[in-house]
Amino acid sequence: MIKDARIEPDWWRALRGVPERGPRLPARCLGEWRHPRGRDFVALRSGYPAVLVDLWPTPSTAPLARIAVSVPPAEADELLGTLRRRRVPERPASPPAADLP
Repeated sequence: MIKDARIEPDWWRALRGVPERGPRLPARCLGEWRHPRGRDFVALRSGYPAVLVDLWPTPSTAPLARIAVSVPPAEADELLGTLRRRRVPERPASPPAADLP
């Protein structure tokens, strides 16, 4: 579930922590980055703004805290608007625990 979304004009500012998986290419980052609050999936490229999507911790997104993706500048605002309409502003309630025999 989407907690928040924003645009970061400088792609490298979207990076947190250290790379864990993915190729290492000049001026590009692809893969997972690990940091104290979890993991981020990044697909970033020099010269393009990054759309940052912060996620609420849920079973379906468990290891991911953020998704950061570079997009063409002309598409960034439209994508951001779509993501913000889908965000969940408050932490979702935990699902009820299953009854165990």
